[in-house]
Amino acid sequence: MSKVLLITGASRGIGAATARLAAQQGWAVAVNYHRNRAAAEAVVADIRAAGGRAVAIAANVADEVDVLRMFAECEAALGPLSALVNNAGILEQQMRLDEMSMARWQRIMATNVLGPMLCCREAVKRLSTRHGGPGGAIVNVSSAAARLGSPGEYVDYAASKGALDTLTLGLAKEVAAEGIRVNGVRPGFIYTEMHADGGEPGRVDRVKSAVPMQRGGQPEEVAAAILWLLSDAASFTTGHLLDVAGGR
Repeated sequence: MSKVLLITGASRGIGAATARLAAQQGWAVAVNYHRNRAAAEAVVADIRAAGGRAVAIAANVADEVDVLRMFAECEAALGPLSALVNNAGILEQQMRLDEMSMARWQRIMATNVLGPMLCCREAVKRLSTRHGGPGGAIVNVSSAAARLGSPGEYVDYAASKGALDTLTLGLAKEVAAEGIRVNGVRPGFIYTEMHADGGEPGRVDRVKSAVPMQRGGQPEEVAAAILWLLSDAASFTTGHLLDVAGGR
């Protein structure tokens, strides 16, 4: 029986690349999405066409009822959970902090911080040996913004990812003796559709000269790091934040 991986926000970008690579490595994959069903179904179709097992599950990670249903549907369709990738995240229009609204901050924090906390809670309930589980792994997708702050663009997004890093470190220590490893990846400038959400689709090409490697990264490069952290090859690695940022 293949191991079961739930990936939030897996209809595009890093999440979709991670889903495809995981399936190639033998995981059964639950492809979570919020609104874009067609994109999620396309990822699932690719996986199934290659002989893998996958299912698309709609859920807003900021909604507790949705999260509970998502985990239940994942297990009903694929079997007991083995691992979780918290990839779902949002950012909004580039602007200064003194121009931002409270409503914006609440949206950002609900999806980028409370969502992963909810998903981690449900994963731990299923994976922890303390709860009779088999152990497992969690990878949180953060951002180099957590280290750099994203001034003039999205300080709120950077702050949410800083919170996610702290969650990763604390939870890793909390469940380390219960068979669960918790790690994070911090992508740098990656070619994904997310930059358009901030109002600048071509952002990576504008800023890539600031990267020591002088280029942006591909979603597949981040996916490879995530899958390593999920794998037995990383069996003694927990509470680690792996930068995938070209040296930036």
